[in-house]
Amino acid sequence: MSDPATIPVDEAAPPRPFRRHGRVPRKVRDRILIFSQVFVPDPASVGQHVADVAYELAARGYKVRVYTANRGYDDPTRKYRPREMLNGVDVVRLPLSSFGKKTLLTRIIGTASFMVQAFVRGLFLPNVAGVMVSTSPPLIGMVATVLRMFRGMPIAYWAMDLNPDQLLAMKKIQPGGFSARLLEAVNRTILNNSSLVIALDRFMADRLCPRARVDDKLVVIPPWPHEDVIDPLPHDQNDFRKTHGLDGKFVVMYSGNHSPSNPLTTVLDAAVRLKDDDTIKFLFIGGGIGKKEVDQYLRDHELPHVISLPYQPLETLRYSLSAADVHVVSMGDNMVGIIHPCKVYGAMAVGRPVLYVGPKPSHIADLLDKEDFGRAVNHGDVEGCIAAIQSLKQLPRDDWSAMGVRGQTLLAGRLSQDVLCKRFCDGLELAFAKRM
Repeated sequence: MSDPATIPVDEAAPPRPFRRHGRVPRKVRDRILIFSQVFVPDPASVGQHVADVAYELAARGYKVRVYTANRGYDDPTRKYRPREMLNGVDVVRLPLSSFGKKTLLTRIIGTASFMVQAFVRGLFLPNVAGVMVSTSPPLIGMVATVLRMFRGMPIAYWAMDLNPDQLLAMKKIQPGGFSARLLEAVNRTILNNSSLVIALDRFMADRLCPRARVDDKLVVIPPWPHEDVIDPLPHDQNDFRKTHGLDGKFVVMYSGNHSPSNPLTTVLDAAVRLKDDDTIKFLFIGGGIGKKEVDQYLRDHELPHVISLPYQPLETLRYSLSAADVHVVSMGDNMVGIIHPCKVYGAMAVGRPVLYVGPKPSHIADLLDKEDFGRAVNHGDVEGCIAAIQSLKQLPRDDWSAMGVRGQTLLAGRLSQDVLCKRFCDGLELAFAKRM
């Protein structure tokens, strides 16, 4: 098998075992178990993608059990039903397993409680053919690994982001320190015990390959847009624009998790410089610890053209995303291969140009190099950011639309939800086939 880390993401043919047609035989009594601290209806992207996989597996005839938290990931005041069936998926929400992200202590307590409960439930749940985990919470893969030691069930590990890489890049822990060495040891253990490892891009795969012998079980599958709820909507038919006073304005939008890993300082500085231009509006939609920076700018500067909003419900996402004229996608200079800014796919799905603020090379830069559907600037280049916004604003409407269509066309091929989610589930079927 070719090393999937060397294959361009949007060009990659599925690894050889994934080309098998038809269904892998299974016993109907077997379950596929999923641990994810976040799950729909929570608006966090991780939970939405895990839900897509769970629904596809259920549609293929599997019994799927999901253990998740009973409160909102970003907003713990939101409480969800303790148990329900969603599209054929048995969703069990565990109590005392999420207390929000306001402090490190509350995150640790919620994570620890979720992991203990998940382990106990997984230990005694009968007829489990395999378990899938991502990185929510970051150490949940270790719970799956211990379960494998007790019960022999195969593991599929979906690497949504990498630690200790992210903590080291953000200087939260020290290289060579106890925390870094412990997290690295945990990482290697999870990788060595997984039957399938999914990286989000070739840069992430390059970081995973040296850690363990994963060449024969690692595949690169980027996340996908939620095309069933993200249909592009013309501005004159979009009530979101009317509600927020956006009619006649050129809207620059950042929508998603606000994190130090996705710095927005350059865009915020550009917004300050453009505050006298009453034809431009900036929208920052979402949550996360990086939202404090946006709110601080609003307090420190008079910015009537900047609007800060919370996460929007998944069912109204097409309205908020379609309200933009350009979508900001940001990634920290030291975050290549550590995180994957999947918000780019939402922008492409609604046919809007992208303003990428971040390093090259990177996955986003690869996509922009393949098809011209946006502009790219470096962090700190405020003048370049302003020039990019103004150049996109001044494009003839036909050229602006064509730029968005190029992104849509690229997405509709090998990066579509139908292609990628099905390929993902093909891999799960084969990884769990021996147990079934």
